[in-house]
Amino acid sequence: MQSFMKISLATALVLVLGACATSSPDVVQRGDAQRMAQVQDGVLLSIRTVTVDGSQSGIGAAVGGVTGAVAGASRGGSTAESNVIGLLVGVAGAAAGNAVERMATREEANELLIQLKGGERRAVVQAKGSETLVPGDAVIIVTTGGKVRVTKAPK
Repeated sequence: MQSFMKISLATALVLVLGACATSSPDVVQRGDAQRMAQVQDGVLLSIRTVTVDGSQSGIGAAVGGVTGAVAGASRGGSTAESNVIGLLVGVAGAAAGNAVERMATREEANELLIQLKGGERRAVVQAKGSETLVPGDAVIIVTTGGKVRVTKAPK
């Protein structure tokens, strides 16, 4: 029962940490606030749904590995047996923690193809936001510190 609680706690930690990262156009990072941004006008040509692969920062693997090693080491009879079991379960826990982190940080996004006023085209991938964009919409591309977001142009 204790090992189940430890694994549940580790999984919850990975999910919470994964939820901290976002690429939503509705969320502006603190460092981007009160900064001048470049704005370009354009027209949305197409939009398609894509999946942004999850991150593998190592936090999930570390938490899973430690949790697995502790849970596995407490299962064996002799010290040597406990160490071997702890090592094997730790490796399995690391792999599972890495997979959980990757799946928890995966997100659905939109790939937007935009025709700029000068005739150039740009493609931007961003998380789905609260705004509904459709081909033909007048949009603006806001660039701040190398990060880009697309929103409907004001009327």
